[in-house]
Amino acid sequence: MRTLIFRTIAPYLTSLMVLFSIFVLLRGHNDPGGGFIGGLIAASAFAIYGIACGVSPVRRALYFHPMAISGFGLLLAALAGWLSIFFQVPFMTGLWTKISVLGLPVDISTVMFFDIGVYLVVVGSITSIALALEEREHG
Repeated sequence: MRTLIFRTIAPYLTSLMVLFSIFVLLRGHNDPGGGFIGGLIAASAFAIYGIACGVSPVRRALYFHPMAISGFGLLLAALAGWLSIFFQVPFMTGLWTKISVLGLPVDISTVMFFDIGVYLVVVGSITSIALALEEREHG
């Protein structure tokens, strides 16, 4: 289904879906959402873009190979868990700190890094599967 309307609207729809997936990722600590659901939304966006425009534009838009994205996410999630061991608390215990960004205090935590890692794992793996299926279908 590569109609002119679909090909025209797909880049805009993909951009909105990726932006919404980041919103869902960042609000996931206090409300429903998080890394897994946000990653599924982003992977769906790339799948829609792939159906509309083909696999090559999606690979160019991602810049990195999807499995490299997934591997980096797994590394980030694992490091977020292992960081608690260096502070002599149980594995996967959330650690919080404040940093100053442009003069404003910002709370960051290992929980946030774990969630971002999950997001990247889901985006990379599901996008890789979707692109492989699209390549197989269209040769």
